[in-house]
Amino acid sequence: MVAAGPGFDLDESPLTRLASRRGRGGTPFLSEAEAMAGERLRVDFTRGNLTPSVSQRWDGEPRQAGSRAGARAGAGDLSDSAIDARRRVSDAMTVVGPELSGVLLDVCCFLKGLETVERERQWPARSAKLMLKAGLGMLSRHYGFASVAAPGGASRIRRWRDEDARPTIGGRS
Repeated sequence: MVAAGPGFDLDESPLTRLASRRGRGGTPFLSEAEAMAGERLRVDFTRGNLTPSVSQRWDGEPRQAGSRAGARAGAGDLSDSAIDARRRVSDAMTVVGPELSGVLLDVCCFLKGLETVERERQWPARSAKLMLKAGLGMLSRHYGFASVAAPGGASRIRRWRDEDARPTIGGRS
């Protein structure tokens, strides 16, 4: 289904459960493209060092506001890949918009359950599931995964010209 990066456990992701749960028609609630888009967002979020630090620092250096060695790591200390990952997360959230970006971050990146999201945002029951699906649909188009789930081989390249037509350069064929 979804390939995750090293150090990722797909079983802890709420998307894995939603992608494997079958609906009335026998199809999964999330398409493969939507699940892939959510996991890609999670990978970029983690690579961008955007996950909050909740543990004790054991390096022994004091954090002083004025000293560079003891100061908290800033954007200048990030690697190029982390900066690129942050840019990709920012671009994805811009495409999705402020209405759906919060639920995507909560479920895909912070791994919150749908019930938790609904309770925190004071949404009606089962509304986070629909908002998540809408956001993942937009995200899958942004990442270019929308063609993965196209039924009947519709993801193949289509021609806009006849097969025997040849382009002309400078009036010559």
